[in-house]
Amino acid sequence: MRLIFFGTSPFALPALEACTRAHDVTAVVTQPDRAAGRGQRLRPTPVKEAARARGLSVLEPTKLRVFAAQARALRPDAFAVASYGRILPAELLALPPRGAFNVHPSLLPLYRGATPLQSALLDGATETGVTIFLMDAGMDTGEIVVQERAPIEPGLDYGTLHDRLAARGAELLLQALALASEGRPPTHPQVGPATEIARTLTHPLTKEDRRLRWSEPARRVVDRVRAFAPQPGAQALLAGRRLKCLQARVVEGYEAAAAAPGAVVGAISDELHVAAGDGGVVALQRVVPQDKGVMSGGDFARTLLPRWCDGQEHPRFD
Repeated sequence: MRLIFFGTSPFALPALEACTRAHDVTAVVTQPDRAAGRGQRLRPTPVKEAARARGLSVLEPTKLRVFAAQARALRPDAFAVASYGRILPAELLALPPRGAFNVHPSLLPLYRGATPLQSALLDGATETGVTIFLMDAGMDTGEIVVQERAPIEPGLDYGTLHDRLAARGAELLLQALALASEGRPPTHPQVGPATEIARTLTHPLTKEDRRLRWSEPARRVVDRVRAFAPQPGAQALLAGRRLKCLQARVVEGYEAAAAAPGAVVGAISDELHVAAGDGGVVALQRVVPQDKGVMSGGDFARTLLPRWCDGQEHPRFD
């Protein structure tokens, strides 16, 4: 089929690769270059770079309603959409006769919106999935074509979950497009408990969401680390310096009820142990101290921690 592919972030790359392998991608639509980094230089999106490397036509419309006329001239049979980052207007969605197919990394209707993976990890969810749905004018509200469950194992972080579901989402997208090649595919509406759906509507995350809150239970602290690892990383403050936390676990069977939340209660092997709000203990396993590289929590405790805290016996994170 003739496709127009919409995508921006790295999550969309496996889907783009799959579509170019199996279909005629007449154009790739992505968001315009944005300033990034310390120098605030304009940088292309990952999808733009990948599309150009494959010799595909790249379009970067700023006004999607105006873009509809250009899209009509390309005569697409269908749209394939993965992590594009903008809502497609109704006049654009009406163009492809086979529909607009979106890859979303959750079990819709749960975790609609911008941050389904991080939000599921922050919630401590043990299961998520991938949904391919036919887009409508709402925010991830269209009818479902294909949906598949995926476990979230203990210790699984955002980076691993992202790559796993991006790859599987690309495979499921091809399944949905194969159905569409024979006509409009069978679908079913999104259903679920209204209160649960409302609770899991996701929003863009901020730097404040990345801040570790030691007053929270140990499990919640660890879930926050998982949700932002390996990038951009959950952060803690100690003696006025930043410590990025990439890997952590709850220390089972060890309580520090007498210690204040955030207090360093020990270091064993490669781990730094910190008290949490429920009396539990969080083991920081991999960290990035301010202006330094990745190291184990234990190495940090033995080398930098005494210098940061002037030899204080039980320093405490903010």
